[in-house]
Amino acid sequence: MRYNWQQQDWPNFHYSIHDIEELLFFYLQHAGKLEGALRSLKEMEREESISELLISEAIKTSEIEGEFISRADVASSIRKQLGLDVREHSKDQRAVGIAQVLVSARKTFDLPLSKAMLLEWHASLLAHEKTLEIGRWRTHQEPMQIVSGAIGFERVHFEAPPSANLEDEMNAFIQWFNDTAPDGSHALVHAPVRAAIAHLYFETIHPFEDGNGRIGRAIAEKALAQTTGYPGLASLSHTIEQNKNEYYRQLEKAQRGNELSEWIRYFVNIIVEGLKFAQKTVDFTLLKSKYFDHYSKQLNPMQLKVIQRMFSEGPSGFEGGMTASKYSRLTRVSKATATRHLADLVQVGALLVQGQGRSTRYHLNFDKL
Repeated sequence: MRYNWQQQDWPNFHYSIHDIEELLFFYLQHAGKLEGALRSLKEMEREESISELLISEAIKTSEIEGEFISRADVASSIRKQLGLDVREHSKDQRAVGIAQVLVSARKTFDLPLSKAMLLEWHASLLAHEKTLEIGRWRTHQEPMQIVSGAIGFERVHFEAPPSANLEDEMNAFIQWFNDTAPDGSHALVHAPVRAAIAHLYFETIHPFEDGNGRIGRAIAEKALAQTTGYPGLASLSHTIEQNKNEYYRQLEKAQRGNELSEWIRYFVNIIVEGLKFAQKTVDFTLLKSKYFDHYSKQLNPMQLKVIQRMFSEGPSGFEGGMTASKYSRLTRVSKATATRHLADLVQVGALLVQGQGRSTRYHLNFDKL
């Protein structure tokens, strides 16, 4: 028997958490810190932090699957789903779909998982697809395989349970997920352990023709939020995308049996690193607020527009730094005027300058805050 679902002990997973107890403690520390930070923010700052976390998650969970969606489209879709003011609406249905899934998962985190919920997420996520079955479990008779390599040299990494088994498999998964919730009959105490198992369990069944990874990561976030009692967002996809080959390697290895200690150790590390990134995002929101409180009265409308554009890139910063040419394009002023405006921003301390001549770059300066 090659795969976990073909073995007699499926899905009776077993594992040890003895060697990750310290890691689980770190998780509790970071999760509590993030929850406290979000709750302490002013409403506007909290909304901005949440939208920024969701934007990052939407972009990265899509990139893991090889889809690259513009930040502007994702941002407008997320903000619209959150009920925030949106000037321009995204026309990219991929951005709209992933935004609907992530915001729905956030808003309904405390509700039991259900077939209707999963089918709704799938229908939203892949509404733009015209050739796939959407909003339903897969039905094709041929095997659902994860394959890589050129034609004639394919390598099968995994084969999921046949479509004929899906109703029973998914009923069992949904029952397990709800039974292991904090108020369930077999509650799992450690949220990261539950999230790790839930993600692997769902990815093994692979109930949809497409979109399983993105929905599976949303399920893991839901598992974490249910246990903490607050949808803080662990930014799982941001961490996974940094080394997605390792993610797929760990998945493939874990799907060979039902002893999950190594998989759980890997996934809990992903969660902790994701929480650290989420905390940086929240800290960045506070820094942004302080920055504008300090400098906004010293900026002219064009400078303000450029600074806002730089901040819109999030904690990672404006790629390559600001230049006179970029400033000129953003504000439609001459390059000479752009250079003067940037020099003024350096003079008041709002920007730092690096390099000379064509290599001159400007970056946000937080030293005086």
